[in-house]
Amino acid sequence: MPSVQLKNLFNQMMWADTEVWKKVLRLPATENDERIKKLLYHLHQVQYAYFFLCDEHPPKIPKSEAFTNLKSIALWGREYQEKMNLFLSSEMTSEMVIEIPWSKFMERKIGKKIVPATFEEMMLQVASHSTYHRGQINTRFRELGGDPASVDFIVWVWLGKPEVNWENVLN
Repeated sequence: MPSVQLKNLFNQMMWADTEVWKKVLRLPATENDERIKKLLYHLHQVQYAYFFLCDEHPPKIPKSEAFTNLKSIALWGREYQEKMNLFLSSEMTSEMVIEIPWSKFMERKIGKKIVPATFEEMMLQVASHSTYHRGQINTRFRELGGDPASVDFIVWVWLGKPEVNWENVLN
């Protein structure tokens, strides 16, 4: 079972993703912005890639061209969150070691054997990687004339750790 801290981190990550989506889908200038589209696709692409490593199912990650608009990417992100919520409530161990296929690339790059990551370490990577890209999305959003979402972890805490609400995003 994941630790309480990891669950909090993932709950905040998923809330933050929806807050960013809420802003992005309401600003018309984002719909045809390739940078926004690439960043949002990549954000969920990586979340899915790590999910499939843990879930031990063959990865099913569509190419970016499969998405016709931003809302279709948002729906894909929502699907990820539903799958991850089910997975996080399952019986698994945080110390389970996960083989990350693309770690071999880093091994060749740095010339040193990679140490395997535990499930919990891998999930920390997912959350921090998502935070990094949400920052890029918010920067581009501001460049397009929008007021970015405030998605810091502490803001989530101050707001009483709100649940994800996709109805406010997709309507």
